[in-house]
Amino acid sequence: MTKYDAVVIGAGNGGLTAAALMAQKGLNVMLLERHNVPGGAATTFCRGRFEFEVALHQLSGLGTPEKPGPLRMLLDKLSVTRELEFVEMNELYSVYMPDGFKVTLPPDLKLTAETLAEKFPKEKDNIHAFFQMVEQYSADMLGALIFRDPEASREKYPRLYKYALRNVKDVLDEFFTDARLKAILSAYWGYLGVSPKRLAFAYVAMIFFAYAEFKPFHIKGGSQALSNAFFKKFLQAGGTARFNCSAERILVKDNQVQGVVTSDGDTLFTNNVVSNASQVLTYLKMIEPGLVQPETLAEMNGRNIATSAFTLYAGFDCEPQEMGITQPTNFLIKSTDIEDGPTKGMHTLGFDDELFVMSCYDVAVPDFSPPGTCQANIVTLKFGDQWLRVPPHQYHRTKFECAETVLQRVEEIFPKIRAHIEEIEVATPLTHMRYLGTPLGSVYGFEHQTKDSLFFQPDRRSSINGLFFAGGWVGDAGFQPTIEAGAAAGKAVVRNLSAA
Repeated sequence: MTKYDAVVIGAGNGGLTAAALMAQKGLNVMLLERHNVPGGAATTFCRGRFEFEVALHQLSGLGTPEKPGPLRMLLDKLSVTRELEFVEMNELYSVYMPDGFKVTLPPDLKLTAETLAEKFPKEKDNIHAFFQMVEQYSADMLGALIFRDPEASREKYPRLYKYALRNVKDVLDEFFTDARLKAILSAYWGYLGVSPKRLAFAYVAMIFFAYAEFKPFHIKGGSQALSNAFFKKFLQAGGTARFNCSAERILVKDNQVQGVVTSDGDTLFTNNVVSNASQVLTYLKMIEPGLVQPETLAEMNGRNIATSAFTLYAGFDCEPQEMGITQPTNFLIKSTDIEDGPTKGMHTLGFDDELFVMSCYDVAVPDFSPPGTCQANIVTLKFGDQWLRVPPHQYHRTKFECAETVLQRVEEIFPKIRAHIEEIEVATPLTHMRYLGTPLGSVYGFEHQTKDSLFFQPDRRSSINGLFFAGGWVGDAGFQPTIEAGAAAGKAVVRNLSAA
């Protein structure tokens, strides 16, 4: 009988990071993955001569070797950085509107303020005041929350106390009157999946600050290269993995993890499990009823499952510039109503004023696609509930009707794209649910409303001894947060074994 120091369920960002860290600390680790490749959402897939990027838009927290960010420092510790080639992006993002309006924000808050002031001269003073506040507020959050200043007070961190409970819409309304400007500045809500009127302003402030301070990056080879690098380090450190093999049950006795039963029918004995699966699946499907504390279930029940996505992966037979695509990250905004406009259709099958994000990786990484071609990831946020109601015999027709509508929306901005499509693949919330194994195909874990923000996050460590969580279901979603969550889970297991 083989007993493992730890079993990791799921080879997404969190699971891979936890597995690599524990293996490098000398632990005997088994990694289980239901898919046939590592990565979860951090992966690529092939259609024709294209290798499509699934999820990565912009990597945050990396920084440069001379000015490393928190993510680079973590990747350095795990020896992952040396396996990868990063490409710095020259913008925060571009915004396009159907009436021909366009603006590109540089990765510097002062330059971004100047750029927007030129576009909106009547709001010039408000724009500079806003970005000054963003810098100060972010510094407050770093000092008081991230570095845990023991002397934090209202007097020492006035902006933190003023804006901690405010949502994005309310803060933008405080500074600005121009609806178009507010729509531009709230665009990052699309990376977080919660509408501006419900999203904690802290998240948008920190995204602006992080991308300006450490710059946005992409990875040559896409997010699959990152997942492969983690997996390589895991194997080199002596880790063991099984693909096409999921965890069916987590065995618990006397509130202590005892092992994992796999879909192959094997029992893997261990006292430590790191689950990169959702808390919903872990608690409700993998653990015998009655063994999870009622308080844990009540806390989980008080949260909302975040949105999924409708995504087009398009391969084109030309360079991006031939279609008028000159920037890698593009927000296509139709509605300037940040209260209801961009989100009112998220619970429907149809498309109206939704926010679209189009990433064309070849602009930042010219050899991302074969010579003379390029690719784009076009995504809008949709909840999975309506897709579950589509009859199976109507699914494909509905999917491609929706894809046609998306193309028409994109053609309003880039009218040449349809003529150059060589390959196209469509992913609905049901696609994400099938590949990610998340409830309703959620791509952001639980929603991060103000009540769920970093100011209020309760201790979500499992009440079951030896059960740890990694990934976007226990903290924030996105590449940097899930990698950091995986590292935290791995360290917790190491401490747990050291104390035993």
